[in-house]
Amino acid sequence: MKDDLTDTAQAPEAEGRSYSAPALEKGLDILEMLCRTETPLPQKEIAHHLGRSVGEIYRMLAVLVSRNYVTQIDDSYYITTKLFELSHNNPPTHRLLTEARPLMQKLASQLDQACHLTMYGQGRQIVIAKVDTPSGMGFSVRVGSELDVLVSASGRVLLAFQDRETRQFRIDESLSRRPEQTDPQIEGLLEFIKERGYESAPSVQVRGLYAVSYPILDSQSHAIAALTVPYAERIDQARRKSISDIEDALGETARLLCARIGGPSQAKSRA
Repeated sequence: MKDDLTDTAQAPEAEGRSYSAPALEKGLDILEMLCRTETPLPQKEIAHHLGRSVGEIYRMLAVLVSRNYVTQIDDSYYITTKLFELSHNNPPTHRLLTEARPLMQKLASQLDQACHLTMYGQGRQIVIAKVDTPSGMGFSVRVGSELDVLVSASGRVLLAFQDRETRQFRIDESLSRRPEQTDPQIEGLLEFIKERGYESAPSVQVRGLYAVSYPILDSQSHAIAALTVPYAERIDQARRKSISDIEDALGETARLLCARIGGPSQAKSRA
């Protein structure tokens, strides 16, 4: 335990945090770093990335391997699928994904556009499911991607459909990550989105892309997720869908998904 006690004495506590668990924090640092890395890493490189010695992380890696969070092949370490499996054991998320997948597949086929489902978490949103464009040409995002909140259609939907206290907390949390995205008009924009029932606007992140996003509401009409179509117009298709077609089809899919997970089944449709 000398290693852990030394860390406790040397590591200053984060502001507002009452307790410190250095061994746990080292293990979590390793997991988070390997999740962000798309290639396996040897122990020495892991230590370098974390600013720690090989001796500090040796036991952590051994435990993570024994618990099957990490696997070792030759001298390199890989993240396993255990975290992914555990996340899908969360009942609300599991129910949402189970109901969403077939509806998203149908929507993508109907529109020949990709679609994705996001949830809010700690100042950003995470893509928890997606379906690619059936024809193979279009814009899509990867499952697990982190997306900005304040400047994206889906992020604004996740903010708009909350009580005022939760909304403000999430705005503040998002700004702590992206202070340059401060917008003095954000409250009025969110109220407009809530009144209309969805967001539909050109992307401010990808030129030429148009985003349509509907909330997936719980029984209290709060957004637990956002279902989004990043609309990329196919100019080579004679019968390509219009933005209004996207809004109608996505709205119907969102209302059906809401009903299936116990939310309101009569969400607002496009005016």
